[in-house]
Amino acid sequence: MESLVRFRTAGYEGFGVREGNTVYETASLLAAARGRAHPLGDVKLLAPCAPSKIVCVGRNYVDHAKELGNPVPEEPLIFLKPPSSLIGDGDPIVAPRLSENVHFEGELALVMGRRARKLREEEAWDFVLGFTCANDVTARDLQRKDGQWTRGKGFDTFCPCGPEILRRQEVPFEQLRVRTLLDGEVKQDGPVTDMIFSVPRVLAYMTAFLTLEPGDLVLTGTPAGVGPMRPGQTVTVEIAGLGRLSNPVVAEEA
Repeated sequence: MESLVRFRTAGYEGFGVREGNTVYETASLLAAARGRAHPLGDVKLLAPCAPSKIVCVGRNYVDHAKELGNPVPEEPLIFLKPPSSLIGDGDPIVAPRLSENVHFEGELALVMGRRARKLREEEAWDFVLGFTCANDVTARDLQRKDGQWTRGKGFDTFCPCGPEILRRQEVPFEQLRVRTLLDGEVKQDGPVTDMIFSVPRVLAYMTAFLTLEPGDLVLTGTPAGVGPMRPGQTVTVEIAGLGRLSNPVVAEEA
């Protein structure tokens, strides 16, 4: 099965298609024509898309809303993370000095394949290119202090994503489970079918007020089990069929 990637190697940084242990250059995320081939071992996989925006759904699993003492939302709770927060597999998550309580939040992410505005629920899936793993890293103390979430969710390195995109037609969505491990210990494990608001509902709601562009990233919410992670630890988000996204946590330099 082939997957879509973004990668760096000597003399090239851009998009590609991975097939087995070979990565082929492509002109864009959506381009079909293949260029030069590179052995997988010779490339560094980056975050697999370059979104103009990262749009997220908060409290989209009942048990997660309850574990933080929050009410279950009556409609999708939407917030943004800046593209500057995006990092790839293996890149370090920097725990900022401004926070004393940085949490992991493993999530399924959607990558958009078409420009989407005012979608109807029945057509929403047609605009999704594929799926990848993501971690909605959150400075929980700042999120609670500020009331709104921009600072708590928006630090550089607070959106690990990847390592690759699987096309939605090749992935049985209803069978996906989000698992998050901290130093190898499972902390989160929940099926995507537990989402309060379905993917079509979320996309219709979002695109009623904003336009999603090809390559934009949509984080769909996190299951119960979120918790703190500290410098020296490694957090891994794995979704069977999509791969493993693993990132070490490091302290911000003085």
